[in-house]
Amino acid sequence: MKNIQLVGLILVIIGSFLPLVHVPVVGNWNYWDLNHYLAIMCWILSACAIFGIVNNNIKIGRIFGILLLLLFCFTLFAIKFQSKEYFSFLPFKSWVETFAGIVKLRWGWIVEFLGAFLMVLVKSNAKNLN
Repeated sequence: MKNIQLVGLILVIIGSFLPLVHVPVVGNWNYWDLNHYLAIMCWILSACAIFGIVNNNIKIGRIFGILLLLLFCFTLFAIKFQSKEYFSFLPFKSWVETFAGIVKLRWGWIVEFLGAFLMVLVKSNAKNLN
């Protein structure tokens, strides 16, 4: 089961460098382009998860997988909120909604969430083979 968590962790790390958000004219952004602090937090949580995986502690890997899921959900909420805030100078609310809608999520989020789910959904081997 350690290998499944390790694959999930690798997916999370690789996913942080994939395109996560597309902003017209600017292009695709990965985690570092979105927010340096959130990217560093993702990598710190991944490093802590490596500690648990290497020490065969599935519980630690699962805890940090849950924390990564929470970080990803927070990031998605922050992206939507920031895009609406970015266009708040427009005079009509319908314009704000329209322009905020041009910021699109990309396929990198699938890799991020898949990796974190793999880390969380691993079952522990409680059997003693004698």
